[in-house]
Amino acid sequence: MGPDGSGYSGLVLEKLSSLDIKVGDRVKIHHDGRDFQGILMPRSQVGADPYHLVLKLDNGYNTGIKIDAATIITKSKSSRVKKPKTTETVQKLNPLLPTVLVMSTGGTIASRVDYRTGAVNPALTAQDLYDSVPELQDYANINAQVAMSILSENIRTSDWTKIAKIIAKEIKEGETDGVVIAHGTDTMGYTAAALSFALQNLPVPIAIVGSQRSSDRPSSDASLNLTGATNLVGRTDVAEVMVVMHAQTDDSYLYAHRGSRVRKLHTSRRDAFQSVNSYPLFRIEENEIEELSTPLLRRDPKRVLTVKPQFEELVALVKTYPGIDGKIVDYFVDNGYRGIILEGTGLGHVPDTLQSSLKKAVDSGLVVAMTSQCIHGRVNMDVYRSGVELLEIGVVPCQDMIAETALVKLMWLLANTKTSEQAGTLMYTPLAGEIEVRSEYPQYDADVEMY
Repeated sequence: MGPDGSGYSGLVLEKLSSLDIKVGDRVKIHHDGRDFQGILMPRSQVGADPYHLVLKLDNGYNTGIKIDAATIITKSKSSRVKKPKTTETVQKLNPLLPTVLVMSTGGTIASRVDYRTGAVNPALTAQDLYDSVPELQDYANINAQVAMSILSENIRTSDWTKIAKIIAKEIKEGETDGVVIAHGTDTMGYTAAALSFALQNLPVPIAIVGSQRSSDRPSSDASLNLTGATNLVGRTDVAEVMVVMHAQTDDSYLYAHRGSRVRKLHTSRRDAFQSVNSYPLFRIEENEIEELSTPLLRRDPKRVLTVKPQFEELVALVKTYPGIDGKIVDYFVDNGYRGIILEGTGLGHVPDTLQSSLKKAVDSGLVVAMTSQCIHGRVNMDVYRSGVELLEIGVVPCQDMIAETALVKLMWLLANTKTSEQAGTLMYTPLAGEIEVRSEYPQYDADVEMY
């Protein structure tokens, strides 16, 4: 990107700056005997050359124009395109429908595309959401809020805390029958796990929902995911944190996965999210919702919510590999980290060369816990000598927990227990359905074609 954030540099930036033209301004360009008019767009390409600029033409298409010293650029009197105004909620409340809080955190699912500029803007009000997804008004009265507007890969533990506090406030006011969180898919599993631990004794359900395809694409999964999640939390007898996404690549039906048991298993497919070492809780097909697994809690408006929204940031997730150097573990010890989650091989193994560093970490007071790089199955460190030696050092086996969930759980435990020893002990204890006594390979996805 250029120094002004527009993506332009060199000759283009010089001309634009001299005329005080910025991204979003309407401009006219006369070049090589031809005239072009449109909205100046940013250039986001890596390594963009200094001789091209991008216009969004009045027909909605973008075009690139190569300029030179003789090119004439003028700014239209109408100047910059105004940001879309948020509309006030004009939808009348339907007393026969539940009230659902829809919270946006920055994912594209609850966004609107401005076709004048190509910008994607968050749907800020209930009316915005009704305009974007008209079907919502058939399922619930919507209370819309924007908690934040960031890319999901930039989510931090402090953001989990903020989200949890907003949800807790809304639930405690007693006017919310369910909560839907619009979230980017990249770290949706982490946030689902975080809220599963931070919000205990839920009286109403929470569904985190995203879209693999943006709302301006014909293949978008945004509308179906959002309406399905809203329908689920509005009327289903469940009270826990879930992730609601496509079950197949087509628009046939959705799955609601337990928040502490779900993982993104594909970069782009619409059925990327699957329950690991577990089964989905619900199948959602049009207006039919089928319960597949017993929820941890049933809906109960009288249940008192317990909120513990703090997380310890100084916890690391370390993937072991052939030739890994123990200095990686030493770094976390020397820099004040309080915990390490290992992604070991197979049943929970690491190279022998790590043992001395892991012992140093445990002796220094860090909680060190073991998960497996395998997607399915559980850690069993009693089978082979290398695993037994790690147990003797003090490494905690995480049984059949997903590595990402184990990381979030340890972050949460270290922020909400008095000692590291107590946190280490509770890593064994199921708190949000993240551990099962017995692991079974889930057969529900057996008919899904291989990725």
